[in-house]
Amino acid sequence: MLLGKVVGTLVSTRKDEKLEGLKFLVVRQINVENQETGGYVVAVDSVQAGVGDVVLYATGSSARQTVLTDKRPCDAVIMAVVDTWEVNGQVKYRKE
Repeated sequence: MLLGKVVGTLVSTRKDEKLEGLKFLVVRQINVENQETGGYVVAVDSVQAGVGDVVLYATGSSARQTVLTDKRPCDAVIMAVVDTWEVNGQVKYRKE
């Protein structure tokens, strides 16, 4: 699983029928210091996340193991909205 911040939405009116009804969000990877790293990924939202949320997401075959994405052609899925995290006893992020 990876940490990311939802930075946008993606709308597609024409897509594979197995993707019908899924919400797509644009996620920017972040590190444990809450700093943006790497690039962007478009992920299926399985937890009703929104722009500005810090999330946990999975890629590859793991992305197809949620109830919502089972047997669907997706490569990234948001699996959790983060409320707080700490590293070595220090709080690095707390949802406001």
